[in-house]
Amino acid sequence: MTKLLWLVVLASIAVRMLAGRWPWELLRENERSVEEKRARNLLGVATAANRQDIIDAHRRLITRVHPDRGGSSEAVHEANAARDLLLGRLGERGRGS
Repeated sequence: MTKLLWLVVLASIAVRMLAGRWPWELLRENERSVEEKRARNLLGVATAANRQDIIDAHRRLITRVHPDRGGSSEAVHEANAARDLLLGRLGERGRGS
């Protein structure tokens, strides 16, 4: 058991040295990209979409899925979450550059 623990620790350090990030950070980053891809597909925007493109796509989607037009409140919540996620990522990219 101790050997396995040491192997995991050494592998984690090796990944940190090679990739510059801990293994669990790399896994979390992959999950974030999957969420972003889902949001982009839902809104129908490209990877290079700017703030206005995201807002316009959100408005178009809301007009289709709003409960007053035969949609559901769950679909509105999904659209809002996708918009918020993508706008948040735009802000992160702007600060990171």
